[in-house]
Amino acid sequence: MLFKKQKKEDQILKSTIRGIIGKSPSNLELYKLSLRHSSTSDDSNERLEYLGDAVLGAIVAEFLFKKYPSKDEGFLTEIRSRIVKRDSLNTLAKKIGLSNLVLHSNTKLVKGKSNSIYGNALEAFIGAVYLDKGYKYCANFILNYLISPHIDLKDIIENTTNFKSVIIEWAQKNGEKLDFNIIKEEGTQHSKKFTCQISISDSVFSSGSGFSKKKAEQAAAQNACEELRIK
Repeated sequence: MLFKKQKKEDQILKSTIRGIIGKSPSNLELYKLSLRHSSTSDDSNERLEYLGDAVLGAIVAEFLFKKYPSKDEGFLTEIRSRIVKRDSLNTLAKKIGLSNLVLHSNTKLVKGKSNSIYGNALEAFIGAVYLDKGYKYCANFILNYLISPHIDLKDIIENTTNFKSVIIEWAQKNGEKLDFNIIKEEGTQHSKKFTCQISISDSVFSSGSGFSKKKAEQAAAQNACEELRIK
């Protein structure tokens, strides 16, 4: 009876995954692993999350590179980061129904800071699609099943956040001392890369890099905003 129940559950999961990615999984165990939070087992989705994060970043980067041939590195980096940021991935996971499949042992995990389990699971799921179906199919899944129907690129571009202003406003509101410091310059005279470090109350908090001091400050500020979970 247990075997029959498990077989039926596998059939239901296969059907659900087919509805999400457009094709039946060849290796169901990969997808099961991608949906397994570390609270349920030592054999969790963390390694697949690492892989999926890299694959997602590469596919989105290539997509933006081709779609906006006249835009500079700063623009492409910022739009990519907004597409793949944790809040966006959490929302995507819920929109495609993936959040209903994630296995975890503590209901408190879905609240507050730990709500990132859905975004993490989506990255792991992407890792599973990549291993199961290959790069080309995975790219098709990301572009045509995630980005095209659920991501409004026009809205993202028109509402680009000035992260430096956001973090400055946060510091003033909370009475925190905030410092931006360019700590590194590298490259040639015509292609310099800068690294900015942000300190909050004299403690180093975040850093970021860019091909101008302004872009480095924005990158560091964005990382700080994400760490502090402010928009």
